[in-house]
Amino acid sequence: MPMGRGRMNGRKVLLAALLASAVVQADERDPWAFAQWTGTHDTRAFREMLVEARLYGVVPLHQLLRSASDWRQCRAEPFAVAPVAQWASVRGTLRLLDLLADERVLGPYEVVSAYRDPALNRCAGGAPGSAHMRAFAVDLLLTRGADAQALCRFWQSYGKAWNMGFGRYPSGRIHIDTAGYRTWGGACSMTHSLKR
Repeated sequence: MPMGRGRMNGRKVLLAALLASAVVQADERDPWAFAQWTGTHDTRAFREMLVEARLYGVVPLHQLLRSASDWRQCRAEPFAVAPVAQWASVRGTLRLLDLLADERVLGPYEVVSAYRDPALNRCAGGAPGSAHMRAFAVDLLLTRGADAQALCRFWQSYGKAWNMGFGRYPSGRIHIDTAGYRTWGGACSMTHSLKR
C-alpha cells in the first residue's frame, strides 16, 4: 500500500473519532440495544412509512424511537413506536429536522427522547399535553459548541410557517416539534436569544 493512502486512512479514522466525540453520548440506547429490542418488537410498518416518505435516515432509527430518558426508572420500554394516528406528525417533524440540517441551522445532534405513551410521559415528568405523546416531538442534544442562536433565528423567521414548537430545558436539551407555534424555557423570543 502506498505511504500516502495509509496516512489518509489514519486521518479518516481520527476524524471520525473526533466527530463522534463532539456529540454528547446520551445513554446506552445504542444500535446494539436497539437491535436487541427489535427482536421482540415490530418496527417494519414504521420503517416502510419513513422510506415511502423519503425520510428514512434523517435521524438514525435507534435514536428516533427512543422513549423518555427516564425509561428505566419508569419501568418502561427503552424504545417506542408512535401510534399510526401520529405518523403524519412524525413526518412533519422529520421534514423540519431535515430542512434544519440542509440549511445548516442544525449541526450534528443526537435525539435522546421522542414518542412517549401517556403513562411514561407522566412518570418522566412531561407536561400533561406534551407533544411527545399527542403528536410527535424530539428532544435532542447538540454538539459541544454548536450555534444554538441559529435555531432561535430560524424559529423567529420561519417557526410560524412550520407550526414549530421550540424549547430549551435547563439540562441544555433542545425540544423541537411541529405541533404548534410556541417557545418556552427561555429558548427564544423576539427579545431573548438562546444562549448555551
